[in-house]
Amino acid sequence: MKSEDRSLSAFTVPLLLGPRIHPVYAKPELLATAPNQVWSWDITKLKGPAKWTCFHLYVILDIFSRYVVGWMVAPRETAELAEQLIAETVAKHNIPPNTLTLHADRGSSMRSKPVAALLADLDVAKTHSRPYVSDDNPYSEAQFKTLKYRPDFPDRFGCIEDARSHCQRFFPWYNQSHCHSGIGYMAPAIVHFGQAATVYQERAKILEAAFLANPKRFKGKCWRALNFDHSFALNFDQGWRAG
Repeated sequence: MKSEDRSLSAFTVPLLLGPRIHPVYAKPELLATAPNQVWSWDITKLKGPAKWTCFHLYVILDIFSRYVVGWMVAPRETAELAEQLIAETVAKHNIPPNTLTLHADRGSSMRSKPVAALLADLDVAKTHSRPYVSDDNPYSEAQFKTLKYRPDFPDRFGCIEDARSHCQRFFPWYNQSHCHSGIGYMAPAIVHFGQAATVYQERAKILEAAFLANPKRFKGKCWRALNFDHSFALNFDQGWRAG
């Protein structure tokens, strides 16, 4: 009789507990109307010289200007290295307390206690992507795609120095020269350092001069210079553009 009771209890306990209820995670909603209001950061792997070997690229990106404010190539992914990069980047850009939000996915380094403690000390707000939602961190993912789809991006790096050397060439090009589709085909540095309005006016003058020189070429209507949105959002109702 006792053995039958034990067998019965093995089946009834799960029924009494009921189905597992997963926590409801809030959708991150962020809006940037100027540089250094919202940063996004992530880590991607760069293939090493042999199979199963890789290096880790940490990148912090401003979502308003798409300017890469900080990056690092390291042999491993750790919370301590992430903490170091974030602290150095915040100090480098002189971010005042309570003015910045740092967004990331739900990786172990992103949700680690050292990083959380650092952000609390710096008065930097933090948000995270929802579990199993692939498009909650689109700006960082788009930047990694730009890096890895460049013609000069190698299949593998021979050593960590090669990876760092490649990034030392890529990020200055990306910040200073890359005509980014998400910000009106301007370079991130132009938007980040407040030069976008001047560049837009120069483009408009060039188009107007070309129109006046040959109106028939434009079918009698002057083209407008391509401008960029003055705010960028993540998961707001009006949508976001990663670009």
